[in-house]
Amino acid sequence: MSGLVTSGEKSLVLVSGRAHLELAEEVGKEIGCGLSPVTAYDFASGEIYVRFNESVRGADVFVLQSHTGDINKWIMEQLIMIDAAKRASAKRITAVAPFYPYSRQDKKHQGREPISARLIADLYKTAGADRVMSVDLHASQEQGFFDGPVDHLFAMPVLVEYVRSRIDLSNTVMVSPDAGRIRVAEKWSSKLGGCPLAFVHKTRDTTRPNVAVANRVVGEVKGKDCVLVDDMIDTAGTITEAVKVLTKAGARKVIIVATHGILSAPATRRLSECGADEVVVTDTLPIPADKRFPTLTILSIAPLLARAIREVFDDGSVTSLFD
Repeated sequence: MSGLVTSGEKSLVLVSGRAHLELAEEVGKEIGCGLSPVTAYDFASGEIYVRFNESVRGADVFVLQSHTGDINKWIMEQLIMIDAAKRASAKRITAVAPFYPYSRQDKKHQGREPISARLIADLYKTAGADRVMSVDLHASQEQGFFDGPVDHLFAMPVLVEYVRSRIDLSNTVMVSPDAGRIRVAEKWSSKLGGCPLAFVHKTRDTTRPNVAVANRVVGEVKGKDCVLVDDMIDTAGTITEAVKVLTKAGARKVIIVATHGILSAPATRRLSECGADEVVVTDTLPIPADKRFPTLTILSIAPLLARAIREVFDDGSVTSLFD
């Protein structure tokens, strides 16, 4: 055999942007590698400076950033970190975005609109990312936007395990907030023993952001415990209107379940006043104290991210996590 064979060990490095350090630290603990120190700050002009405090040469680098609040700033910070890793001779770079930025702009609704989710994928590739990891993409086809491997993780196992302990399965109906998400509700139904399905018929104005009108419920919900499931909650207009429609139709109990709690104003007020018995989300995005309310439950996504990162590092199977 020709060539040079060495016995060098693989190296996993986890670094994080500043958007959600608590999640990154938790992921580092779950993996057992901790968080590699990074110097990051803003110049007076708004420009971002980033430097890794330790060598990443030849390492498998995972750059984690939660895209919340000032989303454009955090996108830019993650791109700069990816570029820094590339120029520091990292062997492989994975962009870990638990909540994929601009994921709702995955297609054109009208002429002369951008497909911003595709642009984000191109930016990751240009910056130097070899692969992308995200949780519950808004649309599955977004996996094809990135020219490379995409690890699409599902929060369903985390959420289902919790919800199963909070409801009477013999009296449960899975509810989709609109007809377009019915397949997600079907998957939930199969995980919860094949409970019945229903969906809320709504109309949306594509020319106005965060505007949708819930009209009526399709399916039998009277006297039932309803689990209303969606991928994200932003201003909570759609989901809270759906709760009101279900309550009006005679639902005994309503639990809202979503992966990403964006909770833009006035989501907290709407959710706390809509009549839902509980709102369950994961911590893919940080939820500060002023956005929390008594019926909100936040589940940790860190164990899932840690297992997926470990599978990628070990050249294992991410798919096996969901079999």
